[in-house]
Amino acid sequence: MSRILVTGGAKGVGAAIVRALAAAGHDVDFTYRSSGEQAKALASDIAQAHPERTIAALPLDLADKAALDAFCESREGEGYFGLIHNAGQPYDMLAAMMAQDRAEAAMQVNFWAFTRLAKSLMRAMIRARSGRIVAIGSVAALRGNPGNAAYAASKGALISYCKTLAVETGRRGVTVNVIAPGFVDTDMMAPYAAYRVKMEGQIPAGRFARPEEVAGLAAFLMSEPAAYITGTVLPIDGGVSAQLGVHR
Repeated sequence: MSRILVTGGAKGVGAAIVRALAAAGHDVDFTYRSSGEQAKALASDIAQAHPERTIAALPLDLADKAALDAFCESREGEGYFGLIHNAGQPYDMLAAMMAQDRAEAAMQVNFWAFTRLAKSLMRAMIRARSGRIVAIGSVAALRGNPGNAAYAASKGALISYCKTLAVETGRRGVTVNVIAPGFVDTDMMAPYAAYRVKMEGQIPAGRFARPEEVAGLAAFLMSEPAAYITGTVLPIDGGVSAQLGVHR
């Protein structure tokens, strides 16, 4: 059975993706930065639920370029069928107030780390003429939102990179896609708890997404029926990107 690497897999959407992949019959390696206990608990939980699957939790700080290089070099020969880049770093600040070092830190985790991982892992995929690459982007890259300049730019870079990579690898059996979630009910939304009712009122579906809903799409993109889907951006946002956004 195929083996997939997921970044940022210890909690939230990442943990839901790891669970969905294991349930779909994949072996999964997932990285974590600071959530060591959660990572071990998740791996143990899945091992009990799916004893036939191999699940490994791997420590990795995507902001540490030397550590990332070493990790990529150690993983190149593993023959991964899939890569899902879920790890992300937020940075909320108005464009006029944006600090370049903070913006660059977000870009390193959200974008550059993904390109480094893809560069290493796609070699085996191209040799096998079979592989799946998915980046978890954001609806913020598709619609302007005050305070999201740096974060949205990093997710926008993912989209442009993935479209190009899809064209470059399309004839070699590799698919490359971006999932663009809207508001997902995870710890990342905790700072906005006071505004939740108002925010949900502006979403056509009337609620935040569940992590499992994003994970279901990620797992589908790793499946055989998804072999002809490449170079796409798939919003999963309850209709946010479909509406004009100006309310009477």
